[in-house]
Amino acid sequence: MKKKTILSAIALAVGAALYAASGDSVIEEVAWMIGDEPIYKSEIEQAYMDMQNDRQAIEGDPYCFIPEQIAIERLFLHQADLDTVEVQESMVQQQVDAQMNFLVTNLGTREKVEQYFRKPFPEIREYYATNMRNRTRVQQVRNSLTKNLKVTPGDVRRYYNTLSQDSIPYVPLQVEVQLLTLNPVIPRQEIDDVKARLRDYADRVTRGESDFSTLAILYSEAPEGVRGGEIGFMGRGQLVPEYAAVAFNLNDPKKVSKIVETEYGFHIIQLIEKRGDRINTRHILLRPKVAEKDLTDALTRLDSVRADIVDKKLLTFEDAVRLVSQDKDTRMSNGVMVNQNTGTTRYEMSQLPQEIAKQVAELQPGEISKPFIMRDPKHDREIVAMVRLSKRHDAHIANLGDDYQTFKDMYEEAQRQAIVDKWLAKKIKETYIRIEEGWRGCEFQHKGWIKN
Repeated sequence: MKKKTILSAIALAVGAALYAASGDSVIEEVAWMIGDEPIYKSEIEQAYMDMQNDRQAIEGDPYCFIPEQIAIERLFLHQADLDTVEVQESMVQQQVDAQMNFLVTNLGTREKVEQYFRKPFPEIREYYATNMRNRTRVQQVRNSLTKNLKVTPGDVRRYYNTLSQDSIPYVPLQVEVQLLTLNPVIPRQEIDDVKARLRDYADRVTRGESDFSTLAILYSEAPEGVRGGEIGFMGRGQLVPEYAAVAFNLNDPKKVSKIVETEYGFHIIQLIEKRGDRINTRHILLRPKVAEKDLTDALTRLDSVRADIVDKKLLTFEDAVRLVSQDKDTRMSNGVMVNQNTGTTRYEMSQLPQEIAKQVAELQPGEISKPFIMRDPKHDREIVAMVRLSKRHDAHIANLGDDYQTFKDMYEEAQRQAIVDKWLAKKIKETYIRIEEGWRGCEFQHKGWIKN
């Protein structure tokens, strides 16, 4: 929990600095001084508002908790200056692009983003960039402090033996699942119809009869359609290769690209702006529709594959995955699904896609489901699938034999936090710190802030 609060100090108030200097004639009230850097009351107030809006946990009195977290951030950043910690600017810009695209998507337009923050778009963008640079630099300092930490099985065992019963976590039911998917065959006529519609849209734009963004709003099946198809600035690596290859060769914002096929469907693209190694484009996406007959045919095919596996005529499930499955994420790993939240193969039932969870709930380890139709969340289309339940881990109080990794992670985190706490205590002692009257009556997480 402490690690999270220290890291979240970097983003306590995304927007706080955008409000802090709202008027040149206003004299800011200083709450804390860390070295020669002030922490203003306005920063703290805005951070409090933003944390409430984001429903972030505040430990205790916000007027104690928030300035302390900002002060901790300043100490880390000072150390980053001493260590000449730098960040890769291209990585920062990619993160900023993603954040600004998120804001535009949720608020509707750039103008609405500016209205919300009451600042020009470039100024909002620069604040986010500074925020992300700081976050990265703080993380690098933390990593350098704990990089030599080594943990042995003996350390974990001794740590486990010191835990009270109340400290041992409860592990809910978890499962390990293998997945095999099949994309229904789409008739050539359906694909030709989609391409014809896209060619018509492109011709209408070229002739000046229609605006590309208007057509995107009306017809595009991509999430960005609601904002005229604009995807925001992206690097080549952030785009699927087929899209990037065409987009980065566009030079005239008035022209429309040829039709591009990707794993998501068929696109036409229009250039908005190039900025170094990043590009902003808008696109119209159409997906060929899957007919009921195509789904039925795919179900029949998978049912036949399943029968061969169950009857042990030819295939194992793993063989079938390698030969038949069209799921790129699992095809080369025998169909094994990896939980993106944990990086492990274990899933709580609530973490699985709903259609898969429904099938798994009725299986015993080693059993294979009947083929079923599910919505591919990545590509927003109907596919046919079947799953095999590899293992079921019943809900239990964690124990060292079954859950070694859980206790290893707990021990490592405790050791990392102890190292950081020791460093912070030394840094607080060595740094000039002044807390103004009215901000002192607090029970701080760390000792030594008040020096007189």
